[in-house]
Order: sequence, then C-alpha cells, then structure tokens
Amino acid sequence: MPLPNRVTPYGEILRAPERGTLLGNRGRLHRITSDGDRELVRTHRTRNWLICLLEFKGRRRTVMGPRSYTELFFLDEVTALAAGHRPCAECRNRDLDRFKRAVGITAAARIDQRLAADRMTAQGTRRTRPMVFAELPEGAVFDWQGSPWLRWHGGVLRWSLGGYRERRTDSLAPAEVPVLTPLLTVQALRGGYVPGVHPSAEDLSRS
Repeated sequence: MPLPNRVTPYGEILRAPERGTLLGNRGRLHRITSDGDRELVRTHRTRNWLICLLEFKGRRRTVMGPRSYTELFFLDEVTALAAGHRPCAECRNRDLDRFKRAVGITAAARIDQRLAADRMTAQGTRRTRPMVFAELPEGAVFDWQGSPWLRWHGGVLRWSLGGYRERRTDSLAPAEVPVLTPLLTVQALRGGYVPGVHPSAEDLSRS
C-alpha cells in the first residue's frame, strides 16, 4: 500500500502510487502502527512548511521512519506553493532568496508567519480567496469545477497526481475563481518568482 505522503494543491495528504519530483516537510506527522504501516496523526507540526530537493549532498533517508519527520512529496513546485510551502533555506537557498526578493521580505520566519495566516482560517480549515482570473499570475493554482487548475503559458491546465491532463484556453475560465495559492505566494509570482512545473505542463503548453 502506498504511504500517506503525496500532497495536493489543496494541502491534503493522500496515499498514492505516483512519485513526486520534490520533497516536503511539515514536521513529524505520522506514527508506525503495530502492523508496521504508517498513518497520519496530524496535518502539520511546524509553521515552516518547506519544499526540498529529492537529492541533496548524497543524503539517504528511510521514508517515514520511526524517528523521522514525515517526508511529503509534490508533483512539482507550483503544487507545493499552492499547498502553502516555500523553498528550503538549506537545499534550495537560491530559490528562497529569489522568493524573498519577490515579496520584499528578508526573514524566512516572517514568510512562514505570513504563509501560515494565508493558508488556514482561525477555525483551522483551508483558506481560499476569490480573485479576478485576469489578474492571476502564471504559476497560480485555483479551483474550477471541483479540480485544481494551473494558469500557465496562456492557458489553464488541470492538475492530477500523475501530471497535467488537460489544457483549456484562458478565455474559457470563469471571470472570478477561488485561488488555492496563498496570497503571499501570489505576490511572489507577480514579483517575478518563476516556479518549476512538471514536464507534462510544458508538453501540454506546446501541443
């Protein structure tokens, strides 16, 4: 059975066989059951939700081990950003610097504080905000017809765990959409931060 460690743009953590292209960290979220399975006992433990590289300096980890943080996995960076994560200060230091410059904030702790407020309501539920579609920057993810969609290269792409499966033109999108990407990250995208996308997004954009 797949481990519960794949993250959607809604911030949900699912069991799924598809592999991600980036690693994530929200602290230790799991426990090991008596039969050796891993189950989630919380959705986050820290305020600094990170996006990390799958490989860094040859380090090896046992995924969801007994004394480990819970390794999460994302389809790509726009997925991780939509879920409320930001680049890691160690393995993605240059990307974090680009993010800081794009939002005009120099302290990572301040970014974490802003993202925490952006992604959750006071009641602990996921926060989305209606925005005018025409004002959304490329790289932002929004909900449409019950699915997450990415605005990218003059079109909108329907997200799935395995990649982007459908492309429609911008003109077909609603005038206003509920945006999943946190406000601070939308600001970063507007400020010139260019996120990484899964190869399937580029394939659809060329078709």
